[in-house]
Amino acid sequence: MKPGEADAIVAGEHGDPFAVLGVHREGHTLVARAFAPGAETLVAYDLEGEEAGTLARVHPKGVFEGRLTIRQPRPLRYRASRGETSWWVEDAYSYGPVLGPMDDYYIGEGSHLRLFDKMGAHPLQHEGAEGTHFAVWAPNARRVSVVGPFNGWDGRLHVMRHRRDAGIWEIFLPGVEPGQPYKFEIVGASGRLLPLKADPFAFHAELRPATASVVAPPLAHEWGDAAHRAFWAGADARRQPISIYEVHAGSWRRGAGDGFLTWDALGETLIPYVADLGFTHIELLPISEHPYDPSWGYQTTGLYAPSARFGDGEGFARFVDGCHRAGIGVILDWVPAHFPTDAFGLARFDGTALYEHEDPRKGFHPDWNTAIYNFGRREVSAFLVNNALYWMEKYHLDGLRVDAVASMLYLDYSRRPGQWIPNDEGGRENWEAVRFLQRTNREVYAAHAGAMMIAEESTSWPGVTHPVHAGGLGFGFKWNMGFMHDTLAYLARDPVHRRHHHDEITFGLIYAFAENFVLPLSHDEVVHGKSALIGKMAGDDWQKFATLRAYYTFMWAYPGKKLLFMGQEFAQRREWSESRALDWELLEAPPHAGVQNIVRDLNLAYRALPALHARDCEPEGFEWLVVDDKANSIFAWIRRAPDAAPVVMIANFTPQVHHGYDLTLPAGGRWREIVNSDALDYGGSGVGNQGVVIAGEDGAASVTVPPLAAILLVHQP
Repeated sequence: MKPGEADAIVAGEHGDPFAVLGVHREGHTLVARAFAPGAETLVAYDLEGEEAGTLARVHPKGVFEGRLTIRQPRPLRYRASRGETSWWVEDAYSYGPVLGPMDDYYIGEGSHLRLFDKMGAHPLQHEGAEGTHFAVWAPNARRVSVVGPFNGWDGRLHVMRHRRDAGIWEIFLPGVEPGQPYKFEIVGASGRLLPLKADPFAFHAELRPATASVVAPPLAHEWGDAAHRAFWAGADARRQPISIYEVHAGSWRRGAGDGFLTWDALGETLIPYVADLGFTHIELLPISEHPYDPSWGYQTTGLYAPSARFGDGEGFARFVDGCHRAGIGVILDWVPAHFPTDAFGLARFDGTALYEHEDPRKGFHPDWNTAIYNFGRREVSAFLVNNALYWMEKYHLDGLRVDAVASMLYLDYSRRPGQWIPNDEGGRENWEAVRFLQRTNREVYAAHAGAMMIAEESTSWPGVTHPVHAGGLGFGFKWNMGFMHDTLAYLARDPVHRRHHHDEITFGLIYAFAENFVLPLSHDEVVHGKSALIGKMAGDDWQKFATLRAYYTFMWAYPGKKLLFMGQEFAQRREWSESRALDWELLEAPPHAGVQNIVRDLNLAYRALPALHARDCEPEGFEWLVVDDKANSIFAWIRRAPDAAPVVMIANFTPQVHHGYDLTLPAGGRWREIVNSDALDYGGSGVGNQGVVIAGEDGAASVTVPPLAAILLVHQP
């Protein structure tokens, strides 16, 4: 070794330990060098157990060097001893790289679409040894080491190989098995040792408050969901019934000692519950690893790791497969907009603003105290695009609901003048984020037929669900926040005042087909002092329940796919809290059981009748019957689909019963009353049409409209 190299190895300051340690040819001889702190002697062996030479200690802190008796370079392990004690030392530096030049090229270009097969920790066999390959992106680091219990968390022992063209550091560690915790020890360009960092590509992590990544085995689950996936691959989701049950996995129910349920326990309870109520999909609030329970998962530190709160990746795969076998899709809330600034996470990962913008006017989110991804950096964009593809491929997810899209699209989002940087044209549009979203949607839809990409976008950005080639963002669906806002504002008013706010209902139908919409009554509406949905309804308790049942009936007949947050299907009274289970005991009370019953029947009708779902996103499927009866706060419309019986919805948002309400139905003959939100079975007063309305040849009909209720009529020729 050159003078000073051994000192640099011992200090963990050598710029390229692979050039010194391991097996090297010098003339016609092979020489091995190793760093084994605490050892006095070191004998080399190949992987077959053949002795390959004895190394001499050339530095008192444990650097060894010696000639080998073998003729060709091969991986080595050493028998180390000190006094009467001996142990084995695996020589990671005697193994060649796992990544290749094409990986460097595509990673550097930002076009690699299999990053999750290359980055992170992968157990594999390499050059005859079982172990784990580690790879991490840290282009500005002076040194990166992988540390864990396998090396006493000593960053000097396994300094990684620097692939400078791509900024990737990699190393293969023989003998490191799944289940081992690990982190990366990084020395920044300035020479400062950073806090230990979790792996951005970790596929499993320790349960909080511990923060280490964990080596995970490859998923071995044998999937049985081919029929489910084949159906959605051949379907047009816009014309299918989609009714989504939104779930926070940590608080739907709780286990023994108020602990989290495992994925298997959730599968045994949640799947049959959702199937019984007739929902088509479960949407999970983010289940990627996150350190802070009250963030609900929206401040994730491990985008590739299902949270250890509920078990491992195999358990999550079993849960998704179980949903699919029961005919239920699984949608995951996905958070590419921002990330928390915890010291062990992505923030200033290699000592520089690597994943985020350096300038806080673009790189820091004032509302959430989080960092914003640098969407214009190709490696960051690729990290996120690959994550979307990862969940779809590895866990067979049916869709991603992309959180906080509006915060990504606007440079001035939640910022005052002077706190944001205009784009090159002087505008507020974040074109880097636009291109990232377009690329994500394009890649997901190209790789996964049947996938759904859903945007939570709260502004009027044009073309959110229009194709990328037509200038749109390329999403499949968008949350209709206007529907939620206007209808809840209307129903919070005393019925006597609703006649003055008729347009809060009618206005939404003006733009109902501008995008492919999902109608969300989500978790955001039942927290932070906003009250549960039942508490938002005006009037006394009877009126609240009647109005909520009418609202659901109105909503299930409204154009657009449906989403209901857990607990609202039985009129949860308390605001939702992530720290406790839902109040399931409420179902012992008839009014709450009645709300659950009508949700079940609405899902049944919605799925069974094409008129209620097949033209959810097209104006041809909707026609007003009664749009201007402000005096009575009555609304009526027709839902249609080709080759299907039309359905009429009539809603009365006052406590007044209307006997003999005249209107013209779209066809004469018999109209069956399939849902009446005032039915006794739902906790109503039992006012209705005795199950049928007869219309004249011209469609003229006289209908009984119950109080604070909505009815659905289907034509029976």
